[in-house]
Amino acid sequence: MSNHEIKDRFRGFLPVVIDVETAGFNQKTDALLEMAASILRVDENGDFYIYETLEFLIKPFEGANLEKAALDFTGIDPFAPDRQDMPESEALTQMFTKVRKELKSVGCKRAILVGHNAAFDHGFLNAAIERADIKRNPFHPFSSFDTASLAGLVFGQTVLAKACEAASIPFSNSEAHSAKYDTEKTAELFCEMVNRWKRLGGWPLIANEEENSMAAIFNSGN
Repeated sequence: MSNHEIKDRFRGFLPVVIDVETAGFNQKTDALLEMAASILRVDENGDFYIYETLEFLIKPFEGANLEKAALDFTGIDPFAPDRQDMPESEALTQMFTKVRKELKSVGCKRAILVGHNAAFDHGFLNAAIERADIKRNPFHPFSSFDTASLAGLVFGQTVLAKACEAASIPFSNSEAHSAKYDTEKTAELFCEMVNRWKRLGGWPLIANEEENSMAAIFNSGN
């Protein structure tokens, strides 16, 4: 049994990396077309890795706006005859069932969204949850981890492709802008940054605990 538990790393939160592909920028009016989620685990050395990635192709909700520029950018045809998509509610139900099962398995109390420019993905996720009238949301409703901010700190890069390049993670611009590909690259980047922080001695916080103990001993004698 490993001494490293994912439930101990982020105060009981389970990081789940999410990317969405949409038909515009307005979470209330524009269609959610693709969604993917990478569930992370920790190995016996305490390093994070991708355990499983879920992918969903999603039917535009009734009355959804479809911006041509957004569709041209992603290359998604939401009406392709061979597109095996599903309603938002079904995709969310399947994903949340998997996430809740993982929460129980690893002893975490709640999931936390990890995304590149996370506010965008979180906004579309929450809007879809509201449309589907889902009451049991395993994700924290507003907290998230933003890999754009973290990558700016660690690598001096905020664009996903450039941050991956700085982290020596292969990145294909021709494969980008599918939810599954972008999710897995974001997950690789997040894992690399968390693992690198550990390798540099920033985690676990043993050194800080020892320093605090020594300080307490010193202060008690004065």
